[in-house]
Amino acid sequence: MNSNGATSSVSSGPNEASRRNSKRPKYSKFTQQELPACKPLLTPGWVITAFTLIGVVFVPIGVASLLGSRDVVEIVYRYESECIPQSFSDKKLEFIQSSETNKTCTRTLTVPKHMKAPVFVYYQLDNFYQNHRRYVKNRSDKQLRDKKSERTTALCTPEATLNGSPIVPCGLIAWSLFNDTYQFSRNDNGRLLSVNKTNISWKSDRDNKFGKDVYPKNFQSGRLIGGAKLDPNKSLSEQEDLIVWMRTAALPTFRKLYGRIEADLLANEKITVKIENNYNTYSFGGKKKLVLSTTGWLGGKNDFLGIAYLLVGGLCFFMALLFMIVYLAKPRPLGDPSYLSWNRNPSGL
Repeated sequence: MNSNGATSSVSSGPNEASRRNSKRPKYSKFTQQELPACKPLLTPGWVITAFTLIGVVFVPIGVASLLGSRDVVEIVYRYESECIPQSFSDKKLEFIQSSETNKTCTRTLTVPKHMKAPVFVYYQLDNFYQNHRRYVKNRSDKQLRDKKSERTTALCTPEATLNGSPIVPCGLIAWSLFNDTYQFSRNDNGRLLSVNKTNISWKSDRDNKFGKDVYPKNFQSGRLIGGAKLDPNKSLSEQEDLIVWMRTAALPTFRKLYGRIEADLLANEKITVKIENNYNTYSFGGKKKLVLSTTGWLGGKNDFLGIAYLLVGGLCFFMALLFMIVYLAKPRPLGDPSYLSWNRNPSGL
């Protein structure tokens, strides 16, 4: 027994050591990919049922989305050409760059349907590439956030310093701040419609990206003026037009919130708009539009989501019908071996 035991211990010793020193992973169903798995068999019935269910879900969502978008009332007025005097029709760039031309124009808009408060006022720019790489990088987030980083302007050239002193806020994004203004009044009594410009920016931007102790300095004081000026007595966290503008758009056509009219506008009511046409879009062929819009449960007016759901749902219904017709017209047993290539007779034999 002892010798057998000794022999057993001697023979098992190397095996134990080799197992301990082996680099093989410990066996498990997970590492060996032996876990239970769902392996559905796509029979014609399952395929037809799946397409039908997708259509049943998507089509009502599409209809609801489209109806929700259609309930949004929107007024869009393009004015970059309308607000140019006839004498400057061929000299638009000269008109916008001159400090002596009167850039005020007054237009009357008709409210198509009852617009419930709040009515959101947007400005829309077309062909303005805020997503250009050099434009997007031309800013200093540290400077915007912290007064101690006032001189962090390395990325802001050419709008970085003025006579050796830093520009706050620096960079081309801030320098090109939109500066058209709008004033609204009712035609029937001439009463002004006030535009609330508070809380039009993201709260996270006001609290985290723009400092409460950072104030404009040397801004728009150079030889070339790019856009709107800022109040030097207000911190950047309070300058909401700037905050909205500096959240750059991803597409060359975009809207940005200008303010809110907190009063109902009645159907067929005439609204007088006094526009200060200051912003230069003529040098790059851009378009400017004033947009008044209500909102619905899906946000602003946008038919794309509803149309997309309807298209996908309709396509699924069509595919389900097509598969059903094919299945009924030419049925065959599931797993029919006669369809295997090696079971088919060569043609002509």
